[in-house]
Formats: sequence, structure tokens, C-alpha cells
Amino acid sequence: MLLVSPSLRQSRELFAKVIGFLKELEPVEQLEEDNKSSCTLANGARIVSLPGDPDTVRGFSAPKLIIKDEAAYISDAMQAAIDPMLAVSEGRLIEMSSPNGRRGDFYENWQHGEGAERIKIVGRQCPRIAAEFLDHQRRKLGPLLFAQEYEGEFIDAQSSAFSSELIERALVDDFARFP
Repeated sequence: MLLVSPSLRQSRELFAKVIGFLKELEPVEQLEEDNKSSCTLANGARIVSLPGDPDTVRGFSAPKLIIKDEAAYISDAMQAAIDPMLAVSEGRLIEMSSPNGRRGDFYENWQHGEGAERIKIVGRQCPRIAAEFLDHQRRKLGPLLFAQEYEGEFIDAQSSAFSSELIERALVDDFARFP
């Protein structure tokens, strides 16, 4: 299993969560080797957690499972480095993230990914998040950022001169040609 996150700090955090999960299994999963970013299980399976650098992720052959944490914040170049690994193993890719605009591999997979299973959990569905906190965040962030961070909506970057909706409407082929 290969775990990929945007940064070293995030990859170590994800790895710690996976190790915590393994230790809660009954019977407890025995770890033959364990460090801050990888381990080998008693059955020989490996779990490796890496930061999102396409230059350093290369070289892992045929992982059965790749999990991308905060996938919307991982570069498209990173996905291009991962794809060949999945081609060999016919492995599974799981992408977890809140949106990060209407761009990138995560957005394209969510909108158009063939055979993709999509699971969307919004802030109000999470029992660990209080309604009062969400109300405060809505006022603090405003409707657009709140929609992205807590409602899983893909929004245009605030620096965009034109909305993606306006651009999509302009790219049509249904007008009459000039004589």
C-alpha cells in the first residue's frame, strides 16, 4: 500500500493514523518493521507513506492500493507518476480530499471519472463538528469558501477573471457562421 500526501508532515500524520488503525484490529496486526513513514506487516505486505513529490515517488512497483490524502492539493505531475504503477498492478486508487477549485486531477476524476465511486460527506453530516462551529465558519469564511471547505463544492479561484461557468457557456459550437 502506498500512501501519498501533499507534504512530509501530512504523510507522517496519515501514516500514524493507519498504524493506529492496525493496532486496533483484533487480532492485533503484527508489525515486523516500523518507522515514521513505512512498515512491513507480518504477512510481508508493506505500507509506505510519501510526500507528494513526483520525483521521489517513482520506483514503487505494482502497489495493490494507493491512497491519496488531500488529493486536490497533490499536483497533476504526481498523479502522472502514480498512474503507471496502477497500470501494472491493476490496483485501486482512493482519493480523499476537500475540493481545491475547479481544476486538477481530483476535480476531473470527481466530475468525469469513469467507474469512480464517489462518497461525499459534508460538515453537517459529521457528528464531531458542532452546528455552532459551522455557523461561525460560514460567517467567517463567507459562502464560497465555506461551500468548498465544509460542503464539498468545487468553486472557482477568487483570482479568476471569469467564472468556469461563463467560460463553458462561451465554448459552444451552436452559432451561425458569418457569410
